[in-house]
Amino acid sequence: MITQPQTIPAPDPYEERLRVQTARLLAYRDDGPLVTLLRDKVGPGLPPVPATLAALLAIIAMAVTGMLVDGPILLVPVLIMIVLVLPTAARDHLGKLDWLAPPLIRGTEFLTIILIGLAADAPKWLLYVLIYVIGYHTYDTVYRTRQSIWPAPWVFRAGLGWELRLLLIGAGAALGVLTWVLAALTLYLGVLFAVESVTSWVGLDKQTALAQAGDDLEASPEEAQEQATGEAEQT
Repeated sequence: MITQPQTIPAPDPYEERLRVQTARLLAYRDDGPLVTLLRDKVGPGLPPVPATLAALLAIIAMAVTGMLVDGPILLVPVLIMIVLVLPTAARDHLGKLDWLAPPLIRGTEFLTIILIGLAADAPKWLLYVLIYVIGYHTYDTVYRTRQSIWPAPWVFRAGLGWELRLLLIGAGAALGVLTWVLAALTLYLGVLFAVESVTSWVGLDKQTALAQAGDDLEASPEEAQEQATGEAEQT
């Protein structure tokens, strides 16, 4: 009996675009292992933009009213952000304004680091370097995904995510050892993100070169001569 070959239906372009959009926004959030663990346990979750804005405004209010002083109170902004922002990870991020969630999360993370660091009298240059390292990781993630090159999932887990980074900083400030925590976190994240980024891009360049070499080998002598002639004329 002759059987007809099974054809795999092509994915719907609209659904594929939504899938890629969701994957990109979730990657830009830079959620860590704690968010990944609890994402499926928070029910439908909270709307990303309003919840993140509420966390940002609450933290700003604490700073403006002078509540952020050295001591255990510095853990409160971190807890506010985790309580309000962590449940937003359960959403699909397909709302019209949900693209604002990742920059709001990153901005709130940076503001919280600065406010806690200043209140605990941590070295300002160390705060700057830590923010630079996290910012580089964010830029690298955005640039890669726009080239359809996705960072490995373990990078986000090893990078601790915004939630564990803030928990470590808040705990360090509450215990009076923030400078040491900042130094260790900056060194760890700097080495991790730099090495992973460099090795990934170098590996990609090698794959591109091998693919180009394979295409050249498959070309006929006439095609190779025509390509060489065209390149010579352009120069």
